[in-house]
Amino acid sequence: MGRTRPNCIIFLLFVALVCVTASAQHTAYTATRDADIQIGGGFAYALSADSGDSYAIQTGSADKHITGFKLYGTYDFMNHIGVEVAFNQLNGTSSVYERTYEVGPRYVLHYGRFNPYARVMYGRGVFNFPQNIANLAYNAGVVGGGVDYNFSNHINIRADYEYEKWFNFPPHDLTPSILSIGAAYHF
Repeated sequence: MGRTRPNCIIFLLFVALVCVTASAQHTAYTATRDADIQIGGGFAYALSADSGDSYAIQTGSADKHITGFKLYGTYDFMNHIGVEVAFNQLNGTSSVYERTYEVGPRYVLHYGRFNPYARVMYGRGVFNFPQNIANLAYNAGVVGGGVDYNFSNHINIRADYEYEKWFNFPPHDLTPSILSIGAAYHF
């Protein structure tokens, strides 16, 4: 727990730096276009695995399918370029959970009401082992993409996929694949 608190502070400082940088870039761009901001959440379904069978041994369950929720926010400061911040909470059995905090750039296209996007993110994953034996944090790289559908002027519907790679998860890196659906408020 002692290592997690400083890492959370570093993560929050990094997010603040990204927001300030994006805001400064947005200020120069606002003469021709307003920012595109949305905040949302949804249901998440994941297949959590590593390159061996150790996941079942460490979690006490052969079931690698876990569910939970996702929260996210996007800030597009240019027509196709923006930043995304995301939080995933996935709950397994025997008090096992996977929690990730992610931030990174995204690239979005616009086709009428459909806005497909791709993103590359970096973050921190927290894994809670069975029976609360340990709660450890790992650095994680994330690639993903999906589509936002403009349901109305202020509501977007989202379908999203992401692949995470948790580095140094013992004995093999953890590689969850997460599929989520949800909605966002579009400002």
